[in-house]
Amino acid sequence: MGIEIEVGLENAPRMPAAAEEPPAQKAEATGLANPKLQRALLGAGMGLLAVISGLYFYYHLRESTDDAQVDGHVTPVAAKVYGRVEQVLVEDNQAVKAGQVLVRLDARDYQANVDQARAAVTLAESEARAAGIDVPRTRESMASGTSSAEAQLAGAEAELQRAQGAYDLARTADLAYAQANVARSQANAQLAKADLERFLPLAAKDEISKQQLDAARANAEAAGSTLHADQERLAQAERNISITQSAYQAAQARVDQARAGIGAARANLKQVTMRSAEAQAKLARVEQARAALTYAELTLQAATVVAPADGVVTRKQVEPGQVVQGGQGLLVLVPLHNVWVTANFKETQLRRMKAGQKAYVQVDTYGSTFTGHVDSIAGATGARLSLLPAENATGNFVKVVQRIPVKIVLDAIPGEKAVLRPGMNADVTVVTK
Repeated sequence: MGIEIEVGLENAPRMPAAAEEPPAQKAEATGLANPKLQRALLGAGMGLLAVISGLYFYYHLRESTDDAQVDGHVTPVAAKVYGRVEQVLVEDNQAVKAGQVLVRLDARDYQANVDQARAAVTLAESEARAAGIDVPRTRESMASGTSSAEAQLAGAEAELQRAQGAYDLARTADLAYAQANVARSQANAQLAKADLERFLPLAAKDEISKQQLDAARANAEAAGSTLHADQERLAQAERNISITQSAYQAAQARVDQARAGIGAARANLKQVTMRSAEAQAKLARVEQARAALTYAELTLQAATVVAPADGVVTRKQVEPGQVVQGGQGLLVLVPLHNVWVTANFKETQLRRMKAGQKAYVQVDTYGSTFTGHVDSIAGATGARLSLLPAENATGNFVKVVQRIPVKIVLDAIPGEKAVLRPGMNADVTVVTK
């Protein structure tokens, strides 16, 4: 107040007004009652709930396992035949193409077998051709013989019929005719003789002329001559019967002979069947020889071991000069272009898993994640397919969660990015939505 008096009233307008004292502030809340803290806690809780919800939905629709390995077609290459190794044309870890020669065996013995089998085929084919020509010739010859025998039989039967007709005629009509002539001549001769005997006493008494007596004597002689001639004809007729009978018997014999010839000719026809069977047997020998040649050629080809597919040579166990047996392993071929992942999931993880679902594979070697899909699920657990399956029918049974192999087929992976080899460890996650 003293200062204001000393300044004076005239200086009053130039003096700054005295600052007004602010109103008294209320004391801020502390602890959970603080609104800022409440808002912060609410935001943090909502964010945590969102994270938990996201993690739940993320992992709830995914099944993962670290019990997984890269798999592939590991192909053992073995010797198919016995032999000494001449050349080994590959080394361990060498990439090869399908059909590329890996190992050559000494093939001289097998080449000799091929040459021998080829000669056997040539011989069998020539024999088969000769048999094929012989069968038609035999058939024609037998057919000709049969026709000739049939013609001979027909001729002999015709001659037999003629001989039988002549024999029947000789023993019937000719003989009867001759006998009738003899009987007639005998009657005439007896009559002429009787007349002569009657004329002789009369001629002695001159009761008849000499001319009549000579006529009676001539008639008796003529009748006797006629009788003698007829008797000769009868004897000839009887002889003709014997002759025609012999001819008939000869004709019958020729018929029997011709029939026997037909039987022989028909029996000879069986030779055609026999020759045909021989020809078929020789054709079968041709097929047998060709099969032997094919086998020999395959054996010769087997002396050269080639790669069955593209891959990398692994575990080579063969060297030049080594003698190998058929079936002996030489090396292992691993195709790296065709691999997949076998993931052993727990049985409790397969509830929603099925073929076609997307999968993520992280390989330990590269630390990268590769995409793929579920191809198939095995039909049994790994324990059940093991060499010694577990026997659960015991008193000390302990339940163990089993694992079932799941095949994961990977999407195409560029070679410059990664090369997966069978046996590599991997982690697999399957999206089961």
